Amino acid sequence: MQRSFLAWPGAPLALVSAVLFGASTPFAKLLLGQEVSPWLLAGLLYLGSGSGLLVLYLGRKLLRLPQTEAPLVRADLPWLALIVLFGGVVGPLLLMIGLAGTPASSAALLLNLEALATMAIAWIVFRENVDKRLFIGAFAILAGALLLSWQSGPFGIGLGAFCIAGACLAWGIDNNLTLKLSGSDPVEIAMIKGLVAGTVNLSLALSSGAHYPSAALIAGAAVVGFFGFGVSLVLFVLGLRHLGTARTGAYFSTAPFVGAVLAIAMFHEPLSARLLIAGVLMGIGLWLHLSEKHGHEHYHEAMDHEHKHVHDGHHQHAHGPDDPLGEPHTHRHRHTPLRHKHPHYPDLHHRHEHVS
Repeated sequence: MQRSFLAWPGAPLALVSAVLFGASTPFAKLLLGQEVSPWLLAGLLYLGSGSGLLVLYLGRKLLRLPQTEAPLVRADLPWLALIVLFGGVVGPLLLMIGLAGTPASSAALLLNLEALATMAIAWIVFRENVDKRLFIGAFAILAGALLLSWQSGPFGIGLGAFCIAGACLAWGIDNNLTLKLSGSDPVEIAMIKGLVAGTVNLSLALSSGAHYPSAALIAGAAVVGFFGFGVSLVLFVLGLRHLGTARTGAYFSTAPFVGAVLAIAMFHEPLSARLLIAGVLMGIGLWLHLSEKHGHEHYHEAMDHEHKHVHDGHHQHAHGPDDPLGEPHTHRHRHTPLRHKHPHYPDLHHRHEHVS
């Protein structure tokens, strides 16, 4: 079972996710220029994400469109709760505390620790495969992001810096835990996360003295949040499904470059040598990842699960009378033990150990 382009469709999904999230940064900067609390804005962005996806979710139900994604089930709720806790509550809370006492130059650099935490946890804790090529590629992408966020000024190491580093660790945990649910409906996951995280952050911001901004700003935050946080997260979850956490995190690390390029057009910022060098570094890193060729004989253990699929080489199973007929579709199915060899990523069906 050969694929003409191994990175399809995971890499494009992860890259578009990064484009949407990166583009949200300059637009959020425009909103912050209207004297809104950063914490309140975070809550509005998350609520915009969750509310927009809720409209799509309900619209799909009302129109009775075919359900091709596996819905969340009771067994998923503990994972979902941890995802919301780390990614939607702990991360933003630590970030807001850290930003209050950390120079902007330090904060910009420290925020790149999220990508490092995501990849480190995936490789060390969850044992995702990594070789020298992937490591160099990830390092090149991260180096480009660090270069973009570098600003002259003091690099303070204090409580604020530790809080920002803690926020990045929380988001790294969040990204790895989200992998556990990547076979389920990504709209449901992103919708619940947005609604809960938005409500919590908005409540905390208001209780700390923040005031509601204008209706126009709320509407703007809703639009930015829907695309930059909501749709971006949906695509990120789909990327996880096909690529695993480390590779998706590496592609997503290109978001600062997207934001920097867009800022040039929006704020008439100069095209600097630093941006060009960062673009070259990220381009090298992306090429190393996109041209990856990973294939070896591997063994699939018997497994029961539910997710969106077609009847490819990994899905040769019988259908019951109540199972859907058209493809792609979703239903609970069983994988029988299988040993074969083909190019693959650590997707839903290839999260196996590798012999050093």
